[in-house]
Amino acid sequence: MPASSTTAPRALPLTLRGVGRRFDRPVLHGVDLDVAAGEIVAVLGPSGCGKSTLLRQLGGLDQPDTGTVRIGDEPARHADQRCAVAFQEPRLLPWRTLRDNVALGLPKPSKQSAKTSTASRTSRTTTSPRLTKLERDARLTELLDLVHLGPAGARRPREVSGGMAQRASLARALARQPAVLLLDEPFGALDALTRLRMQDLLLDVHDALPTTVVLVTHDVDEALYLADRIVLLADLGQQPADQADPASADSTHADTAGGATSIQRIVTVPGARRRDRDAPELAVLRQELLEGLGVHRVPAGHTRAADHASLTGHATA
Repeated sequence: MPASSTTAPRALPLTLRGVGRRFDRPVLHGVDLDVAAGEIVAVLGPSGCGKSTLLRQLGGLDQPDTGTVRIGDEPARHADQRCAVAFQEPRLLPWRTLRDNVALGLPKPSKQSAKTSTASRTSRTTTSPRLTKLERDARLTELLDLVHLGPAGARRPREVSGGMAQRASLARALARQPAVLLLDEPFGALDALTRLRMQDLLLDVHDALPTTVVLVTHDVDEALYLADRIVLLADLGQQPADQADPASADSTHADTAGGATSIQRIVTVPGARRRDRDAPELAVLRQELLEGLGVHRVPAGHTRAADHASLTGHATA
């Protein structure tokens, strides 16, 4: 589906410099990262390493203790409206239809004429204009069609599958034309087949609306399939304290030097999306990433349940 004038966002780059955050212990430290406009970047790491915290910094849902976060040329603001977030749970209102849930992401209806609203769109930068009722109805239909929910728009969340509910959540996130889409394990609660279909749907959506995407995931295979680059975070509690800070790395298989920093490694995924999931070069990189997560190759004939993660590509630290 081609991007239309009513839904195509203007993607913005992200810049993090020296970002740190601590709660009862350091969670993020020394994060330097540049994300290009329209890029898909996946964030991997063991549980508790700060993946979701990093996402919250980008969206202005939390403030770093140190460092800066910029979206485009401006600092990230509190609950930054240039960003939209989708979580693992769809978080739909159960008494509303899917269409009405998606509508919650739209600007409130405007009393302005369609002519005035069109002029507003022409002058906009990254915030959505208020829409007339006719424009809202057209936008909702377009969004539901984009995520293949057109015929199901009148159903309520309890009447649809988990995958359909997650598609509605994604459409709601896209409704206000975000310059940056932040995804916090959006497919983690889905069954394996639905998960694969949702990954393909995300690429369809990105083709139509090429916004900047940062995806937090525990699934190495998902990261390899979807992302242009993968950021591997380290658990600061497991790192030696005397290692040097890293320099950013952009080349394929390029390691950042380890150290008292959250970023253990940044790699560029070879090949263009959509990739062959069984490509040999992805298999090599997959094993390297698993080892970086502390999941090592399983010896032949070894079937301990504790090693299940290495067989499935999921990090479970």
